[in-house]
Amino acid sequence: MNPIQSEVRNFVAENFLFGEDPESLQNDDSFLETGIIDSTGVLELVAFIEDQYHVEVDDDELVPENLDSINRLIDFIDSKIKELA
Repeated sequence: MNPIQSEVRNFVAENFLFGEDPESLQNDDSFLETGIIDSTGVLELVAFIEDQYHVEVDDDELVPENLDSINRLIDFIDSKIKELA
């Protein structure tokens, strides 16, 4: 597991999986479809990404394609970090 995947999984588990087994969350599970994260949770997730990885998430990037699963988050964070390089 790469460091970003580990950090994202830990954040989601600690902040959104109240009492659920973190291992039950698959990397491709939709946060919205499974009810793990709602619109307020998306804002928490964005704050985490910006603080943890020192990137800025633009309003037009607040879409499920970027934020709706662990794998999508990892890809999005990787792309934002590469933009900084």
